[in-house]
Amino acid sequence: MNFGQFIAVLRARWLLALIIFATTVVLAVVVSLLLPKQYTAAASVVVDPKPDPLSSVLSGSLMNPAFMATQVDVILSDRVALRVVRDLKLTESPQIREQWQSDTGGQGTVEGWLADLFQKNLDVKPSRESNVISVSYRAADPRFAAAIANAFVVAYTATTLELKVDPARQYSSFFDLRAKEARDQLEQVQAKLSQFQNENGVMAVDERFDVENTRLNELSSQYVGLQSLASDSVSRQTAARGSGADRMQEVLNNPLIAGLKADQARLEAKLQELNSKLGDQNPQVIEARANLAELKTRIDGETTKVSSSLGISNNINQQRAGEIKAQLEAQRAKVLKMKALRDQVTVLSRDVESAQRAYDAVLARLTQTSLESQTTQSYVSTLTQATPPVKPSSPRVILNTIMSIFVGGLLAMAVTLGLEFMDRRVRTVDDIEGILGLPVIGTMPANNNVTKRLSKNLPPLLSAPDGPAAAN
Repeated sequence: MNFGQFIAVLRARWLLALIIFATTVVLAVVVSLLLPKQYTAAASVVVDPKPDPLSSVLSGSLMNPAFMATQVDVILSDRVALRVVRDLKLTESPQIREQWQSDTGGQGTVEGWLADLFQKNLDVKPSRESNVISVSYRAADPRFAAAIANAFVVAYTATTLELKVDPARQYSSFFDLRAKEARDQLEQVQAKLSQFQNENGVMAVDERFDVENTRLNELSSQYVGLQSLASDSVSRQTAARGSGADRMQEVLNNPLIAGLKADQARLEAKLQELNSKLGDQNPQVIEARANLAELKTRIDGETTKVSSSLGISNNINQQRAGEIKAQLEAQRAKVLKMKALRDQVTVLSRDVESAQRAYDAVLARLTQTSLESQTTQSYVSTLTQATPPVKPSSPRVILNTIMSIFVGGLLAMAVTLGLEFMDRRVRTVDDIEGILGLPVIGTMPANNNVTKRLSKNLPPLLSAPDGPAAAN
């Protein structure tokens, strides 16, 4: 069906289309006027999950889109609706209880029934480009609608605070127990460390270990020096016992022996002089020879004394080396014992430090959760409160009228076309060509009387087309 055929059908059935259109429009207007008036009151809140300015600067202001959807679900939840019922104390009204009895037959609870009613008329819409959520409620009484909308905002704010504080309180109780356990553990390891220090007399382990280790190094150095000195004294003593005692450094450096040797050299020179002048049997020569022998005896005696002193010195050096060796072994054992003590003290100290860190960490979490459990500030703030609306939000007579005009026009055209398809008639030249499949050679003149007379003699399918040149 082309546009010309469509216009022809409407012209043929215009009265029916007009009746359907007018009926639809009038019915929509009458229904809109008869429907009870509904008033919608709206309040709005601002959601900011980081109300702390410092945390907002550090973590940024971006919000997960799912967070806003979660907040909408929280407002529409049964928990918030039941809180509204409890806050407004609606269950105490006898009229509400009678209405609940008549509607539900006493099944369920009044709070649940009222919560379901409130949720049906509640509308929550988050803003697309901001953190503002609009909460609107529709009711027959404008003041009641505003009161319920504000009550939902208050209940939502209190619920968000509970959702924030209740887990913090549970965590605070948990960390309180953990803090006591960590403190007991810390006291136990500290007592164990103190007991070990008291039993072993250990206080400043590191400082004392450094002192003892320094003394061990000093004793080791002394022992090495005494070993070298004792070895040298043994060599000197061995040399003193041989034939080269008079050539020893101690003998050569002895002033008494050096003086005696000088006297010996003078006596020998004098004896040689006297012997050459007076002869061997001269009393002076004999006396000089006797003095020289006595002088040699004294030199040998002093040399023997010096040699014996080397033996005494060697014995002293050996004794001192033995003493230093014993002290060194004792000091080495003492250092090793202190090293073992220091290792044990280090292990116990690390246990104390580990327990201290664990206690500090738990205590920090306890302080944080304790502060969070005592907070009174929610991340939801009321932006605007609902006020009783002056104009009703429904029914919208003008909008419903416009919609009825559109719907009535579509309904009229649909009914007209439906009837036309059920009772198909030839109304245009295109209809004749479509039915017979033959081209139209010509048309009758637009004379209604002639057309009517001719149309009586034609078959139904060949009746004259509608238009200015034909009649129905």
